[in-house]
Amino acid sequence: MGSGIAAHLANIGIPTLLLDIAPSELLEQEAKKGLSLNDKEVKNRLSSGALQKLLKQKPAPLTSKKNLALIQAGNFVDDMPSLSEVDWVIEVVVENLEIKKKVFEQVDKYRKQGSIVSSNTSGISVEAMIEGRTDDFKKNFLGTHFFNPPRYLKLLEVIPTSSTDQEVLAFMKQFGEDVLGKGVVEAKDTPNFIANRIGTYGLLVTVREMLEGGYSVGEVDSITGPMIGRPKSATFRTLDVVGLDTFAHVAKNVYDQVEGEEKEVFRIPSFLQKMLNNKWLGSKSGQGFFLKQGKEILELDPETLEYIPRKKLKTAATELSKQEKGTANKLKALVYSEDRAGSLLWKILSPVLVYSAELLGTIADDITAIDQAMKWGFGWDMGPFEVWDAIGLEKSVAKMEADGLTLPDWVKKLAESGSPQFYKEEEGHTLFYLNGEYRVQAANPKNINLKQYKKIHGVIKKNSGASLIDLGDGVALLEFHSPNNAIGPDINQMINYAIDEVEKNYKGLVIGNQGKNFCVGANLAMILMEAQDDNVYELDMVVRHFQQAMMKVKYSAKPVVAAPFGMTLGGGAEVCLPAAKVQASSETYMGLVETGVGLIPGGGGNKELYMKHLDSLPNGIDFDLQKVANKVFETIALAKVSTSGEEARDNNFLDDEDGVSVNPDHLIYDAKQAVLALSEAGYTPPVRKKVPVVGETGYAALLLGAEAMHLSGIISEHDLKIAKKLAFVIAGGNIPYGTEVDEQYLLDLEREAFLSLVAEGKSQQRMQHMLLKGKPLRN
Repeated sequence: MGSGIAAHLANIGIPTLLLDIAPSELLEQEAKKGLSLNDKEVKNRLSSGALQKLLKQKPAPLTSKKNLALIQAGNFVDDMPSLSEVDWVIEVVVENLEIKKKVFEQVDKYRKQGSIVSSNTSGISVEAMIEGRTDDFKKNFLGTHFFNPPRYLKLLEVIPTSSTDQEVLAFMKQFGEDVLGKGVVEAKDTPNFIANRIGTYGLLVTVREMLEGGYSVGEVDSITGPMIGRPKSATFRTLDVVGLDTFAHVAKNVYDQVEGEEKEVFRIPSFLQKMLNNKWLGSKSGQGFFLKQGKEILELDPETLEYIPRKKLKTAATELSKQEKGTANKLKALVYSEDRAGSLLWKILSPVLVYSAELLGTIADDITAIDQAMKWGFGWDMGPFEVWDAIGLEKSVAKMEADGLTLPDWVKKLAESGSPQFYKEEEGHTLFYLNGEYRVQAANPKNINLKQYKKIHGVIKKNSGASLIDLGDGVALLEFHSPNNAIGPDINQMINYAIDEVEKNYKGLVIGNQGKNFCVGANLAMILMEAQDDNVYELDMVVRHFQQAMMKVKYSAKPVVAAPFGMTLGGGAEVCLPAAKVQASSETYMGLVETGVGLIPGGGGNKELYMKHLDSLPNGIDFDLQKVANKVFETIALAKVSTSGEEARDNNFLDDEDGVSVNPDHLIYDAKQAVLALSEAGYTPPVRKKVPVVGETGYAALLLGAEAMHLSGIISEHDLKIAKKLAFVIAGGNIPYGTEVDEQYLLDLEREAFLSLVAEGKSQQRMQHMLLKGKPLRN
């Protein structure tokens, strides 16, 4: 966890010192090298080893391997004096209060006055940690609980003590959101704070109901995942990933500190204890609630502790919920059903909702902190009180009381009021219920919620694929909202309209949205349908129009800033490449992946990536044009996708002037500021220029590797055909090496190659397989 936090800080650009204990014994290989316990290499073994593991871990803690250079390894013996040079000390040692207090005694000795100190404890009292510390230490100390893995999980719980300076608390909350990119909630100093307290309770309730209702592990997971707005890992797969030992530790932390019925809920069931004894801890031990045998995944029978074929729960309610749109409607269809699925979900959800309400004021001051903690820490689509609103407060409270559940008086009072809901919208603001009244939910001005924004400001123009929105301050935004944000003629039409409108009336344009992903590419189903109908003319027009729209983006008189996030593939990348600037989310997975469906990029992606590589080279220095062509060919042919925004820069999809937003909620705001900065700097569009290509000799060089792979049986004959088409486009066709051509010439080559591959039966098979199976076919 310590190295994971260090990696997150390095990803942001913060130099970090990672300290660990100095070993008390030499390893055999260290002794053979003649090293002693006094050698720095030995003393730094644990911290250095942790840094090397960062390069191998999956998912990757680092957004770029080069970020490792910002982390320096050290040890507690030699390097504690270095704490006098740092601004923030984060303790991430073992969850033992006495050990933590000893560490803080040393930290207090060496830290500089005014530096912030925090503990990453997952549940130990932060108040107890500061006993005996100096006043300056106490006022600058608080808990900062990162969720694991720190790069990917958004939640940061901030836990002040009674001595924490309010300015320090306010600073850390702002710093956590604006710089660390986290969703920050303030928690009270109680066992397991907010998310782990409720999350662990919910998991144990689920285990209890599974046992009492005679459900299987697989049946529970089949209905406690995306069907109710939870991650795909659902319940037991989540426990396998987290590790049963870690889960048991967190549960015991609450068990040891609470009383009565609550204590019994946090008691680990006997079959879980047997799993712990057997070291069946989940993914880390190779088996847990699930066991993979060959291609088959087996589930654990909690009664016999034997692995059996995995089951799924399918009922009338689960089938009905599939017809509903949105998590709220799916939940309503499920929880009030009397069949096995509905009964289980009601018995799982209702106690968690009541428990969350009981803890209001104990673990957090308001319902928004609880809801946000569960969404950001556990990946829920909706927090407990949002779920309660979705299923209907009045109806659900009546059912809970009929079941014998005891609800807090404040919930019953709200249920009996004229407005029985925890949240409501008024004049574009979200209001939440607290102490008998509704209060406006505080929001960072950098959080632009497009759904709410459109309710207040409307849209300039929209069609089925996209909307043009006035973002204020002279900036417009083009929002994609087609299924999967796939690009078709509707989006193409709106791109053209948006550029024309912006050139007349605005300072610039942001292309962005707040869907699941920025854009997964072109409308593959439409392309396949036209190809199978032999509509070559229609496809030619579609591709031609998309190419023209991308050129319009590139040479717009006003700056266009693309704001990609998540999957930004194929046509999605092609939208970004010609933009005046890209403001990418840190978690942007960008690539030209068309070879995976038997095609090559057709909207200008080959040309733009090639030109990006050329533009990244220093002026006035000779370079090998063939190496540039080779690099671009390899990136597209192998369908390389960046694993982060920073890696997209390493792959030349982004250049040095492009930005990366660490907080995804700030992406639209940051992109808008980029437009304004370009406008205020007197933006002028790029000048059209000729492009040098490698020609026919370069084409032959590009094919050498592909042909060797074909002869070795690594790639198929159709893969080789795709590679030849791609190489011809990147090389610029059958012309002499070094010939300078205009962009339209390259676009024409690209379109012709794309259309010829679309007509291939094997490419159509690949497209169909991707649409049906969601993964590439190698035929």
